[in-house]
Amino acid sequence: MSTRATLTELENRDEFVNRHISNDQSDLQDMLNTVGAESLDDLTQQIVPPSILREPFLEMGEALPEHEALANLRAIANKNKVYKSYIGMGYHDTRLPNVILRNVLENPGWYTAYTPYQPEIAQGRLEALLNYQQMVIDLTGMELANASLLDEATAAAEAMALIKRQVRKNKSNVFFVDELCLPQTIDVLKTRADGFGWELHIGPAETATDVECFGALLQYPAVDGNIDDFEELIAQMHEKNAMVAMATDLMALTLLKSPGELGADVALGNSQRFGVPMGFGGPHAAFFATKDAFKRAIPGRLIGVSIDSNGNRALRMALQTREQHIRREKATSNICTAQVLLSNLASFYAVYHGRDGIKRIANRIHRMTEIMAAAITDADIEDLVIVNQSAFDTLTIEVPNKAEVLARADEAQVNLRTQSQVDFDNVVGFSIGETTSRADLETLYYVITGRRDIDIEMLDQEVESSIPESLKRTSDFLTHPVFNSYQTEHEMLRYMKRLESKDLAMNHSMITLGSCTMKLNATAEMIPVTWPEIGGIHPFAPKEQTPGYEELIQNLDTWLRDITGFDAICMQPNSGAQGEYAGLMAIKHYHESRGEGHRNVCLIPASAHGTNPASAQMAGMRVVLTKCDEQGNIDFDDLKAKAEELSESLSCLMMTYPSTHGVYEDGAKAICELIHEHGGQVYMDGANLNAQVGITSPGYIGADVSHMNLHKTFAIPHGGGGPGMGPIGVAKHLAPFVANHSLRPIEDASKGQSAVSAAPYGSASILPISYMYIHMMGAKGLRKATQMALLNGNYLAKKLGEHYPILYAGQNGRVAHECIVDLRPIKAETGITEVDIAKRLMDYGFHAPTMSFPVAGTFMIEPTESEAKAELDRFIEAMVSIKAEINAVKAGELDETNNPLTNAPHTVKDITGNWDRPYDREQGAFPVAAVYENKFWPSVNRIDDVYGDRNLICSCPAIEEYQD
Repeated sequence: MSTRATLTELENRDEFVNRHISNDQSDLQDMLNTVGAESLDDLTQQIVPPSILREPFLEMGEALPEHEALANLRAIANKNKVYKSYIGMGYHDTRLPNVILRNVLENPGWYTAYTPYQPEIAQGRLEALLNYQQMVIDLTGMELANASLLDEATAAAEAMALIKRQVRKNKSNVFFVDELCLPQTIDVLKTRADGFGWELHIGPAETATDVECFGALLQYPAVDGNIDDFEELIAQMHEKNAMVAMATDLMALTLLKSPGELGADVALGNSQRFGVPMGFGGPHAAFFATKDAFKRAIPGRLIGVSIDSNGNRALRMALQTREQHIRREKATSNICTAQVLLSNLASFYAVYHGRDGIKRIANRIHRMTEIMAAAITDADIEDLVIVNQSAFDTLTIEVPNKAEVLARADEAQVNLRTQSQVDFDNVVGFSIGETTSRADLETLYYVITGRRDIDIEMLDQEVESSIPESLKRTSDFLTHPVFNSYQTEHEMLRYMKRLESKDLAMNHSMITLGSCTMKLNATAEMIPVTWPEIGGIHPFAPKEQTPGYEELIQNLDTWLRDITGFDAICMQPNSGAQGEYAGLMAIKHYHESRGEGHRNVCLIPASAHGTNPASAQMAGMRVVLTKCDEQGNIDFDDLKAKAEELSESLSCLMMTYPSTHGVYEDGAKAICELIHEHGGQVYMDGANLNAQVGITSPGYIGADVSHMNLHKTFAIPHGGGGPGMGPIGVAKHLAPFVANHSLRPIEDASKGQSAVSAAPYGSASILPISYMYIHMMGAKGLRKATQMALLNGNYLAKKLGEHYPILYAGQNGRVAHECIVDLRPIKAETGITEVDIAKRLMDYGFHAPTMSFPVAGTFMIEPTESEAKAELDRFIEAMVSIKAEINAVKAGELDETNNPLTNAPHTVKDITGNWDRPYDREQGAFPVAAVYENKFWPSVNRIDDVYGDRNLICSCPAIEEYQD
């Protein structure tokens, strides 16, 4: 009998699923034996309630090998036409320096890290973000900037909300919007104002003082390119107890007087043109800057300077009590992420080019714009008139024959701006960018005039800037040494490497964050992101130029409907929290369409993610908490009582499944049926979707809407704290009420709805990551991934349960894909806290699990399907070793306040300096043998958060402190 493998067997062994799931058959069997299951199917049946467990049902077909999936996606991407874009409107062609492209955007050391909640092992990323904040502060002239928001339009919506909270003497519910704001911004403002019950008044900026409003948004420069002096207008608004936000352009601000100098209260915009590809709309890092007085109201994340336990400078996220995970429905915003990877790209762009380089780029853009303005004027063509009187980079032009102009543009493969809030039939516009060349100017001149007689050299000698003298920038910016020290590639490369070396990411070790699903972000999934056919497309490019994107999105839409059991997908929300908000707004509009707009109560279990109540209050809903029982499940009796009591006003229930406690609740279908009986809708938080894919689905369980964290379940990396994508799936009756877009309407039932994000498909350029993941996994691979996540979770629970209490379990004593380790008894007995254990794990080369959520004093641990048994065993060894140290404290063998846990983490300086601790250096830095092979050194000691919040500094310290 031959033992040779067949061709089919040989090919199957090369499937991507065998690289995404790390365990071989031997390890798999060992783990099954440990947990007491005969097979993955047997274990699944032990864990998942029969009422929701399904036989294999996914229809997306067989998996493709990596090379075939890449070839497939390449063929689709090649259908896109990459025209030269002059559309502007917040999106521009850029050049990301290759040293940053290769060493940050394409480097897993940067893109696989998690949000810097454990700052001792995130100092590099935090420094890059601090640089970003300093860059924004300098250019906007404001006192404080955050570490980025999702996009310019949602940043404007956040500004509107901040202003409303701050103008306490002004009781108006009207917000004024300059009609020359970007139309996509106005679109999002309409949605956000609707949720809050506010009114937008859209009109000419000069009429703002005639309107009784609580605040205003002005565009600077305007969408038509004009640059207006708003200083007097802003002063007049302040006299009326109203505040003003200015949407602006960082590149333009190198030449223009800053919003801070004009008196603005908030400055916001998009840092995309600092080297980040357009990507069909994202991801990009929005900037948000304001006055120091509003530091406790600013949305998003703030990076601040503090000290560590030895008094050395150390960075961390500041003032976290503002954030949704603590303040819940009273949060300043539901924002739970930033655009960290993109913020880093923009900050490194500024560091690499420096002040002089950035100013040179801006001056070149402006010079080319003035040359074009002069050339068009000198052409002396009847009815060819430039509309705007001043400009930085944008000209709006009345043309005698728009059809002829657009025909020449198509011939030259050039995209002009043909739509804005103030367009007429005979108007076009264009915006000059960093990548525009002299040859491009000649082409652009021909497109506009039909002639080729432009004399660039002559005009360059003659033209003057059209920027009004009163608005020319005289203040300096980017003077900090960090922006003036790394202009050679050698130095830049080394600077970025120094920062990378301070950060622990997935390329070093597993990150076991419960509810965050830090799985493999495969290289084959990441490769397409930087293809020009993916990154080089403007979000408002004509549809006939983007058939590749349309096909990719449609295929992904089909797969996600298959996976979730929903009838429609809205791909627009560009974070999980945005998905929550979009889903709740769809529910709100659904009720209103039925004459039941009074339904405004949102029931939320006490264990829910903080974004849930924050999103609900943003959608204008009243949050009512429901209890959880001793097993962590939704208390059905309490839920039923509240549903009956509030039946007439019940809008929806928000629930997470499996539960936030890491258990499949047996009554999920009954819960959905109860809510439906009382006229409500069920929103299922998609945080734990990784435990559903291929074995059940939100639609099958009975949910009406759910968001999908593509940056969790579907392999988009966390980027050090962003980007993310949170598309929603909805049942058929909700499909007409999901977000759409005014500038590029999506042809489905929701046409006519306003937007929740700036771009029609959110952060479209990272969708290929999830596309590749699903295509390479196939139906069988996705189901197996979920089953392996269950096995890994139960394996960890079994092994750790021998040393620590496991807080919750479902049927047959099983957990789902994650487990909660109860550390409260340890604190009660020894004084050792969950924070001590989290910091001690750094000495073992691990990032801590999710700490104190959903239960204070616990770890929530999720190993995901991608981690091999060997890595799980290494983590288990670390936790067992730490328990031994805790036992030594308990027995008096280690000092209760001076021991390896309370002193953790240990740095190189600790180990090589004077050592006066009652345990040896080896125990401090090399507690188990495995650490010798792959040591990660925290760069600072434990950080003092209280000191940093009391002495808030959110800008770059003096260079001497970096050197110290």
